[in-house]
Amino acid sequence: MVFLPPKEYGQLETVSDHIPICEFMLNEQHGRVAHDLSRDPYTCGITGRSYSSREVVDRVDSLARGLAKEFGWAPNKGTEWDKTMAIFSVNTIDSLPLFWAVHRLGGVVSPANAAYSAPELRHQLLDSKAKALFTCIPLLPTALEAAAKAGFPKSRIYLIDLPQEILGSTKTPTEYKSLAQILEAGKSLPPLEDLKWGPGEGTRRAAFLCYSSGTSGLPKGVMISHRNVIANTLQIKAYEKKHREAVRTRSSPVHTDIALGLLPQSHIYALVVICHAGAYRGDQTVVLPKFELKSYLASIQHFKITSLFLVPPIIINMLRSPDVCSKYDLSTVRELFTGAAPLGTETAAEFQKVYPNVLIRQGYGLTETCTVVTSTHPTDILLGSSGCIIPGFEARIMSPEGQEITSYDTPGEFVVRGPSVVLGYLNNEKATKETFEDGWMRTGDEAVIRRSPKGTEHVFIVDRIKELIKVKGMQVAPAELEAHLLAHPAVADCAVIAVPDETAGEVPKAIVVKSPAAGSDEAASESIRKHVQDHKARHKWLKGGVKFVDAVPKSPSGKILRRLIRDQEKEARRKTGVKL
Repeated sequence: MVFLPPKEYGQLETVSDHIPICEFMLNEQHGRVAHDLSRDPYTCGITGRSYSSREVVDRVDSLARGLAKEFGWAPNKGTEWDKTMAIFSVNTIDSLPLFWAVHRLGGVVSPANAAYSAPELRHQLLDSKAKALFTCIPLLPTALEAAAKAGFPKSRIYLIDLPQEILGSTKTPTEYKSLAQILEAGKSLPPLEDLKWGPGEGTRRAAFLCYSSGTSGLPKGVMISHRNVIANTLQIKAYEKKHREAVRTRSSPVHTDIALGLLPQSHIYALVVICHAGAYRGDQTVVLPKFELKSYLASIQHFKITSLFLVPPIIINMLRSPDVCSKYDLSTVRELFTGAAPLGTETAAEFQKVYPNVLIRQGYGLTETCTVVTSTHPTDILLGSSGCIIPGFEARIMSPEGQEITSYDTPGEFVVRGPSVVLGYLNNEKATKETFEDGWMRTGDEAVIRRSPKGTEHVFIVDRIKELIKVKGMQVAPAELEAHLLAHPAVADCAVIAVPDETAGEVPKAIVVKSPAAGSDEAASESIRKHVQDHKARHKWLKGGVKFVDAVPKSPSGKILRRLIRDQEKEARRKTGVKL
């Protein structure tokens, strides 16, 4: 059985397959909200500096000319892989103009996570075969170490300019060219020839090479086409169109939001949902370089943010810091959108109680789907759900034996198909064949379909299939227990893993960061265990115990690094002589 999007929430229009992202985003003939009706697409949350839509168009043009001169690149010469640009930087308002300038030349952008270590960045430089690297002063030492280990020439390292408020007393090294210098040089250069693309080129040509964290081994390069990004942008627009039209004011012919651009622009969630879909529909994005609770709250208050795009760790941080949050006016926030990792029902309900006027929406997607597959519709909220399938996607629930599951509330692997499913993995045919087949993508996530009170089909992501705990043959989803534990006042953060058990095979163990309200380890552990026993079936009890730690290892997007925790637990058991 194929599950489809609710028709009442919009239909996907035709997705162009012959234009680059820069053309789609900067030319109003492709449906982008008109310049004079939109807000400034990108505003620096530190300085307040802002670019209008027209200024972005001019910057992209000048940057493209400057890059063409600097690297000898031309729009219609060579393949995109001859023009691969790596970007290793904190968030800035110059990132997207730089990305689109590379696309204007027919190149590929490979954004690297700003939290990367030198070995991780080295892997991406080598795997992507990047021809140049743009970084920023705070990350320059890591970039230089990675470049040296990769044999990457220092002459191909460039700096993205950052506000002095971020740099402080740090001096800018003069031996590296800056983005501002390249842009300025481009202003006096002759115009570039247009990209000459035929039908299907937007589908075949890679625009971004994003690296998926992966569940094993080194991160894999995910090849994302121009059409993938364009399609998901249009899918998001179609899904929310009726609602946004309904909330227009009399003074404005279009509804626009002021969104917080806090999440890493290297991550697919921020890259597409915030940076592309937001600008396309005329929203303003206030860009912050990194998360720090007080500056984050101050930005919401100062810029009168209406939409928060967050990940669960930030939401939990807000709930566990009521004294700090109470000092700021957050009354302009109308909705919160969370993704990248599941937000449990209990945590969502707790947030709703503290902030009753904020709509809580959740989305589900992957780098391999060029982000959003399901999303909570603003008029159809069901806490704990990842929402409905968005226009253009279809989905199946598959049993471990490969049979289609057709009933509700029956878990299986979530398999999806749609126009934003990516081209595959770079230089990894085996992984590509295992994940993609006939347009369908195996997500590796277990899901169930349930009907909401409105009668629409909602998707609930249970957990990663490989991370499910088997207790006497019965499945326990770590995410379910984690969501429940976070409702306990002694728990500031947590993870649940499987540990071996002679009679049950595996049992759950909680890795917990205590909140300030928690008492002694012994009292807190007993209270947490009882919290689970009072509300969950016996096979879900914490028979593996409770372990207190200073921090739960997570990726920058908020995903628990469960494999790392399991490895640490295994090593600890080995040292103590416990049977593995």
